[in-house]
Formats: sequence, C-alpha cells, structure tokens
Amino acid sequence: MSATPPDPSTASRITELTTFLFGLALMVVILSELPSNVFSPESESFIFVIGWIAIWRYSWWAVQAVRSVWYNRRVFPQMRAEADAIGEEEKPPELFVLCTSFRIEATVNFQVYDALIREARDYGVPTTIFASVSDRTDVDVITHVMDEHDWPRNVEVRYMFQKGDGKRSAMAEVLRAISRRLPAPGSLLVSMDGDIRLEPGTLSRSLSFFQSQDDLGALTTNNRAEVTGNDATREWYDLRYAQRHLMMSSMSVSRRLLVLTGRYSVFRADLATQPDFIELIESDHVDHWRFGNFKFLSGDDKSSWYWLLKNGWRMLYIPDVFVTGFEELPDRRRFFASTTDLMRRWYGNMLRTSNRAIALGPRPMGMFTWWSLVDQRLSMWTTLVGPTVVTLVSLFVRPSFFFAYVLWILFTRGIATSILAWQRGRFSLLWIPLIYYNQVWGAMLKTYVSFRFNRQKWSRQGISAGEPDDPVAASRQRRMGHVLHGFAYGVLLFILLLSTGVMTPPDRVSLHIARSQTWESDHDPERLDRWLGAVLADKRGDSVQLPPGYFRLEGDLVETLQRNTLPSDKRIHGNQGATLLAISPAVAELIQGPNGEPIQDAAECTVDANCRLAFDEHDLTLVNVRLRVEPAAPTDVAVAQP
Repeated sequence: MSATPPDPSTASRITELTTFLFGLALMVVILSELPSNVFSPESESFIFVIGWIAIWRYSWWAVQAVRSVWYNRRVFPQMRAEADAIGEEEKPPELFVLCTSFRIEATVNFQVYDALIREARDYGVPTTIFASVSDRTDVDVITHVMDEHDWPRNVEVRYMFQKGDGKRSAMAEVLRAISRRLPAPGSLLVSMDGDIRLEPGTLSRSLSFFQSQDDLGALTTNNRAEVTGNDATREWYDLRYAQRHLMMSSMSVSRRLLVLTGRYSVFRADLATQPDFIELIESDHVDHWRFGNFKFLSGDDKSSWYWLLKNGWRMLYIPDVFVTGFEELPDRRRFFASTTDLMRRWYGNMLRTSNRAIALGPRPMGMFTWWSLVDQRLSMWTTLVGPTVVTLVSLFVRPSFFFAYVLWILFTRGIATSILAWQRGRFSLLWIPLIYYNQVWGAMLKTYVSFRFNRQKWSRQGISAGEPDDPVAASRQRRMGHVLHGFAYGVLLFILLLSTGVMTPPDRVSLHIARSQTWESDHDPERLDRWLGAVLADKRGDSVQLPPGYFRLEGDLVETLQRNTLPSDKRIHGNQGATLLAISPAVAELIQGPNGEPIQDAAECTVDANCRLAFDEHDLTLVNVRLRVEPAAPTDVAVAQP
C-alpha cells in the first residue's frame, strides 16, 4: 500500500517555536489596540469583519471542504474496494510510460528510474518506458538502473532526445511513437515528470481503477515533496499539496478535476494517441482579440485535461496513493521572487485554458465543475477586497480597523489551516501566514497575468514565448495591458470607496449645485427682499413658495418685517433644494441652522431639518432651501419679481 513516508520535509521545531512566540506577541498587541466595540453588532467594525463577500467566499470554501471529507470518508472507500477486487483479476494488456527529464541531477534521476523500473517489474505487465532525456548522462544512469534490476523481461526502455524547445514537443514525439506501436485495447499510459519518485504500490493501486470504471479517461494521485530549501520553502510546498488534496477530493465527487497534474497522471492509451489529442499537446494555442494567435509554452497538463473535459470523459483523484516530487525553487536564496515566478507560470496556464473551458458550458462537465471554473475567475478579484477595504478604512475612517482585520486573518486562516491539517495529517503554524500570502499575492498575480497571459516563461529551461517579435508591437501590447489592468482595478477601487463611505455618491442637491455652478458664476443673484416682504405681510395663507433659482436676501427684508404685523409661523418653501438664497451676514445672524446652530458659511434646509429666521415675536421656517452667506451685494442688483 502506498502511504505517506515517515519523514516528510517539514519546518524545524525552532522555526515552529519562533512562529508561535511571534504569533503570541502579535495577539497581545492586537487585543490591546482593538476597539472595545469591535464585536458589537451596531459597530461599523463588526459589519466590516462579517462582510457579505467574506461570507460568500468562506461559504464556498466550506462547501469544498465538506465535499472533500465526503469523498475521502464515503465515496472513495467504496471505489477503492471495487478497484482492489477487480485489480486482483484483471490488468491492462500493456503499459506505456512517458517520462520527461530536463537537466535533472544524476542522484535524482537514479532514484526516479530505480523506483519506476521496480514498480513496472513488480506490476508484471509488458511495459515500455519512453525516456525523453536531454543529455547522454541520463542514458548512462538509466542503463545502470536496469543493470541493478537485472534487466526485467517485461520492461523495455526506449530513449528519445529532446529538441530543447520545451516539454510539449518532447511529449508529442513520444505519443506518436506509442501510437506507432499500436497499443492493445485497454492499454494505459503513465505520464510523469523526471523528478517524480513512485512509492511502492503506486501502479497496482492506481491502475486498477480503469478496470473498475469503463468511463474513466484519466486519473491523478496525491503528492508529497522532498524539498531542497529553507523551512518556509518546505512548508510552502506542503501547504500547496494540502490545498491541492482538498480541492481534488472535492472535485472528484463530480468525477471531474480542474487539472491533470503533469507530475503523475494516467490516461487510457487509446485516448492519448488520438491525433487531435497529440496535436493539442504539441501545438495548443489561443486566438485572442488583443494578442492574436500564440502557442502555449507550458501547461501540457491543462491541455490534456481540456481535451478530456471537452470530450466528456470522467477523471478521478486517488487520495491514498502518493508520489514524491523532488522540489526546489528556481533560486533558493530568493523565496519571494522564486515563488512569484512559479505562481505566475501556474496561473498563466490556468487562465489560458479556463476561458475556453467555461465557454463549453455546464453540459459536458456538470454545473458544479463549471461554476468552480467561473469561481476561479471571480476569486482573484474578491480576494483583493479585504486588503483594499482595510487600507481605505484605516487611512480615512478609523486606523484601529487594521487590528480588527489582522484578528480576522488569524481567525479565518487559523480555521482554514486546521481543516487542511486535519485532512493532510500534519499541521504547521507557518501555514497561517503562508496561506494568506498564497491567497492575496496569488490574487494579485492572477489579475496581473489575466491582462498579460501571452507572456510566458519557463525558468528551468530558460525559454520564453508569446509576445510579438517586433519590439514596438510588444511594447504596445504591454502598455495596453497596463491600461486595462489599471482600469479594472480602478473600477473595483471606486466601488469600494463608495461602499465603505470613504467617498459618498452625490445626492440630488449636490448634483443640482454642480449643474448650477457655471450659471451662478456668470449671473448675479436677484434681490428678493421687497417681493418676499410684501408676500409675507399678506395675511392670506401660511406659506410662500419660491421658484428654483439664485436669489439674495439683504437686511431690507428684516426692516420690512419689523414694520408689519405678520401671521405666526410662516413657512418659506424652496424647490426641492434647487432654490439658493445668498444671505448677507446681517440676515445670517438671525437664522438658526438645521440643528439650531448659527449659520456660518452655508446650510441645507430640508423638510426633516429646516431652518428658522427668528426676530421679535415672529418665526419664519425655511424648507428645501440652500443658504449661503455672502458679502453685501452692490446696490444696482436687480429686484426679483417671481
């Protein structure tokens, strides 16, 4: 039985202890600086922390987690029993292995082929290993391994030297060579990388699923790593494998996957030797309105997955079979730069294929798989909402929101990593900051790549592709990518500015003010004193209706009202805030604002918050009027006759 080896590459105890102490100190700081009302339902902090986007994202993640548990505890054990029962009686007539190696160290090469040939020998069916190598040293290593195993009779090794233009062409050459061998019906093809070691029982415990499930087109297995690097690098890889396990398990409930990992996957040989399958592996490309037609450099695992998805074949993840990868960052000394390069390549492969997969619609894959693909496109933007909102709110509303957000990160990522650890069988405190790093920085890279996914680079082979040969055209494409990316994030930022209240949308009155600014700057206000005084002195009616416009009130109105006896509590109505009264400082002293305060510069008098002009025994109520204090007007201004 294939199982997790007893000595996985993990962080040291000193690193774990240091992480624990740092986290403890961080919690002390957070709790001391946290606002006292952060957990009150009435507080804005509380609303922010349990925002709708967070509820949506973590609900979806919870669905994936529940499906993963269901698959591993209920669905897969039954599949395993059926596969084991039939695997004892039936095996494929032939087995082909496609193993691609490019500048792999001799010690790693020996371990890889030693395990592969041992597995093929023990499995017992006729096996042809196509070793796609890049150097004569690889042949010497494999020959030595065959000598160690006394050249098993059922195992044949054939060598094919790569052109050096990428993995795709090497795979296509091998697939064509296999097709010329005319595989017997029911034969299987193992596709694996040259830095993957098969653990004992890998073939017998994975290939039997093809005998028990006739509609199964391909499968992949669980992964672990032997990492060359520091503690953060080791845990970063293991965390990614833990996340992969959860997602693969969840998707397998629907008998579909989101990728067929190139590290180790098995296909039906009659499917993998189809001419259009080989053509897609070798020359997969996309026609894009901005980038034109360009070929994919890497991502062969996404191309094979897409072919099976499009043609309606089932896929499966085998969680109890492990293969071991020899992992190493492109530059061990630069964790951030190296992980960025890797994620940019992985996400580019994902984005280059997901659009056309989504375009297939739910019919060939089912609604859950289809929505999971859509969610990949949405999550790269929704993940950025939290960091953007906390930045805006902390800068412009309340700095202590930052501490509430850090508490939220520790709480949610702590739960997420605990669930991952429960399924993975081990836990590391480093996973909490690393999962946040993967999510947020990964989302930034996804949005970056989504506007530039023609730019491709394979660090190990030192090749790049996708951009036009003309430097001017390439520069034009890059500038357009910057513009579109900036516009898309600008739209998100604008929405968040409005939703957080950092920037409020203009109301009807403000819009009217904006529209009338030009007109008011070019026209003098009309004097309203004489007409308004005469109307107010009229004892008929208790209100005066003013038209929309720009008018002025001077102290003459006060003198007129003092000479006349007015009905009590007269009301002056403007036109829905479109009436602007420019008042002199003398009049402003007699007016109380909406909250009873003196008028300083301007005020908005509404139905719910009106203003009052009070003198002697008279009160005038102003409603739907905008007031603005201005210096005394020239004596030659016109007199209004509304």
